[in-house]
Amino acid sequence: MKVVAFNGSPKKAGNTYHAIKMVAEELEKEGIEVEIVHVGDKRLKGCMGCNACVKNGSDKCIIADDEVNDWIQKIIAADGVILASPVHFSGVGGVLKVFLDRAFYVGSSGFFRHKVGAALAAVRRSGGLSTVQQLNSYINYAEMMMPSSNYWNVIHGTAPGEVAQDEEGKQIMRVLGKNMAWLMRSLEAGKEVGKAPEAENKVYTNFIR
Repeated sequence: MKVVAFNGSPKKAGNTYHAIKMVAEELEKEGIEVEIVHVGDKRLKGCMGCNACVKNGSDKCIIADDEVNDWIQKIIAADGVILASPVHFSGVGGVLKVFLDRAFYVGSSGFFRHKVGAALAAVRRSGGLSTVQQLNSYINYAEMMMPSSNYWNVIHGTAPGEVAQDEEGKQIMRVLGKNMAWLMRSLEAGKEVGKAPEAENKVYTNFIR
């Protein structure tokens, strides 16, 4: 089994990365491979809302001159996904949001469905909870399965590596990793005893016609 984790920080080895590693250590103890993809330092174009990805049915964004389509293929091949962000003005880092907007628009085809998804934020002081809630909105939208921890998935630190001093935050990441591994294993085992519900075609209701 495999998890792909997206690091939304512009710093490759900053506190967001270290938080991912804490979760990854627990997953790897259970034999689950973890790949960390550094998103936050890239130059990405925003979603144009052109709907071409839905129309062409290729699981690819029509914008083809960056790495987004490569990352989408990693998601398709994975069993679980971690969305990890620093906190920028009480929200998700801008580059990560650009990626998620495009990936989840393409994912309207259903390839996120029933994968395990977890979100976390690394923050200096405040805004971590609103950032995690924003990330969770992507996970909930896509019919993913979400593990929890024993508190909200936020860890604190300023200089790279300082999250190692946040004892409660470290426990939150450990518990999240353990629960994510258990949920992934349980879903895999469940395939032998029960059939997953069939996907329904999305119903759209426009309030202004």
